[in-house]
Amino acid sequence: MPKTAKKKRKGKGSGPMPSGGAGLIRFFEDETPGIKVGPTVVLVLAGILVVATVIAHLIQQIQIAAAS
Repeated sequence: MPKTAKKKRKGKGSGPMPSGGAGLIRFFEDETPGIKVGPTVVLVLAGILVVATVIAHLIQQIQIAAAS
């Protein structure tokens, strides 16, 4: 086989980047107008909502039991 016909092998780290994830990083880094809310704030507000719902159900059950 002539030398020009041989294929060169690349190292493991020199391959092309996957094209699937490249656009997502740029999309989430863009500045968009609106309120900025971090994940911690969302979790805290969700927890408060759950606790408020449980308390409301308990108060309702107490009122029903007191009315009977």
